[in-house]
Amino acid sequence: MSKTTKMTTAQAIVKFLDNQYVSMDGAETKFVESFFTIFGHGIAVGLGEALDTDPGSLKVLQGRNEQGMCHTAIAYAKQNNRRKIIPCASSVGPGAANMVTACATATVNNIPLLVFPADTFASRQPDPVLQQLEQSNSLATTTNDAFKPVCKYWDRVSRPEMVMTALINAMRVLTDPAETGACCISLPQDVEGEAFDFPDYFFKKRVHRITRPVAVPEELDDLVSIIKDAKKPLIIVGGGVRYSEAGETVEKFCAEFKIPFGESQGGKSACKSSDPYCLGGIGVTGTYASNVIARDADVVIAIGSRLSDFTTSSKHLFQNPDVQFVTINNCRYHAYKMDAVKAVGDAKVTVEALSEKLRYINYQSAYTNEIVDAKAKWDAEMKHLGSIEYTGDDFEPMIKARDPRTVPEFVKLTDGKITQTAALYAIREVIDENATLITAGGSLPSCLQRMWTTDKRGGYHAEYGYSCMGYEVAATLGVKFAEPEDEVYTVVGDSSFQMLHSEIMTIMQERQKVNILIFDNCGFGCINNLEMTHGIGSLATEFRYTDGKKPCGDLIPVDYAKIGDGYGLKTYTCKTIAELKAALEDAKKQEIACLFDLKVIPKTMTDGYESWWNVGQAQVSGKESVVEAWEEVKKAREEARVY
Repeated sequence: MSKTTKMTTAQAIVKFLDNQYVSMDGAETKFVESFFTIFGHGIAVGLGEALDTDPGSLKVLQGRNEQGMCHTAIAYAKQNNRRKIIPCASSVGPGAANMVTACATATVNNIPLLVFPADTFASRQPDPVLQQLEQSNSLATTTNDAFKPVCKYWDRVSRPEMVMTALINAMRVLTDPAETGACCISLPQDVEGEAFDFPDYFFKKRVHRITRPVAVPEELDDLVSIIKDAKKPLIIVGGGVRYSEAGETVEKFCAEFKIPFGESQGGKSACKSSDPYCLGGIGVTGTYASNVIARDADVVIAIGSRLSDFTTSSKHLFQNPDVQFVTINNCRYHAYKMDAVKAVGDAKVTVEALSEKLRYINYQSAYTNEIVDAKAKWDAEMKHLGSIEYTGDDFEPMIKARDPRTVPEFVKLTDGKITQTAALYAIREVIDENATLITAGGSLPSCLQRMWTTDKRGGYHAEYGYSCMGYEVAATLGVKFAEPEDEVYTVVGDSSFQMLHSEIMTIMQERQKVNILIFDNCGFGCINNLEMTHGIGSLATEFRYTDGKKPCGDLIPVDYAKIGDGYGLKTYTCKTIAELKAALEDAKKQEIACLFDLKVIPKTMTDGYESWWNVGQAQVSGKESVVEAWEEVKKAREEARVY
């Protein structure tokens, strides 16, 4: 018989995780190096005992908000190209529920996240325990059942020996490029402390191989049959190119066959921005260059993309009546999108195999000067966006649909003279070339997908699959953990900062130098734009005092620098571009985290560029502006592809 060791369920979890490795392209990486937790009564004396008594080589991290610590773990896994994770554990009830949003974020973005929410007693003897959710229709239902729809793998360990198959199956999913996402192992708090004679072979070093399956020849031939006749093909570079580390391969492919490429939010920085075939972001938040080329493309080649509504401009972007779609994706589900001709396989090796077949038939696109012309027009627009300055009472911001009070009131209240596009342009000018930029929901990802340039692979880190506001500050810590030698910057809107910035305290605790740039425009600027361009008034999207029925009074100023001061950060208040540049230069000399309070004039973000977004517009209304907007939406829906 094999040797066994008597230990608790929680102790077995810690020992198992400390012995997990992944291998890709011959490089072996320790998969788990840290454990994030917020101790509550559900795990403090179970999992807490295991991490205190014998954590092995695992470092213990202390979170402040369960969603926030999971966001840090997601960012860490993403920046490590999914080869490292930080498991996260919470107490029962509200602590567990706080992780649900983060699990959805991980699953939508195909990022590995392992969570251990404590659960109610398997024995049911002390029920109802503190924080227990009771459902009269089933005593088996707990808060942790809420994880099922947002996780790729879910399990509840109601006996100690069950943890073995639970952990092995979690590893199966976490290390599968096609199916990875959030994995939830629910831990009844009595079972955490129960002991079992675990076989020693369960704790052996395990190396999970991340392989590169190439698409089968028949599927590659299917792709060639479409591409060979393409005069104006276009590639969409998705997140799969980044995780496959196929950026250079795609660049060579585009150069050889003279095919331009646009980038999704997830795919941006997989390839170099300076590449002559790079058109920048594509779709709703895309550049003029990408979107005008996409409009006329006869074949669209989506590599590693989920083809979300923002990437395809709600399926309206591609206006060539004969356009055809082909996909390369390691996930068969995503490969089927847009009714495409598909090749299922790893991006890098499948693109290389496709290159051989196209080379054999001497394929070349028929572009002449279209790519150069489109890029030149966008370059000129970039310079314009970077030069927009506040000119006083005659200032006319980019976004025309607005409350006429907003801009003059904001300038008078804050003395802020910064425009959003000029701020982003200045940040790019000042910070180091090897810095990494983080962003998430709101108007900032829209501007950044258009305006941000970097030749650092992985230097642009956006969470836009779930567009989860509140991701940014926590993610900055995760990226810094992954890249301790490089400067890390997050640009975060004031509304998103207000939603979740709890991990600032963890940043200080871990003594990490990060840079948090808050764009304060007194509101949810992105959604205010959406409201007003669709005929609705400025309703509950600006930070205004209430009149008793709705928030429509004066703007409410906030001093974000004081918040940073309270945590001990080095802080800067910036009201002009000159002050911003000076602050960024000074921050490079600092050894502690820095927070920048930027007073950014509302309505000074980018807009449009040949794109459209399908939203649930009211079809009837008492407001003429809403009716007019519905007619525009109706027309665009008729022009979009049905599926």
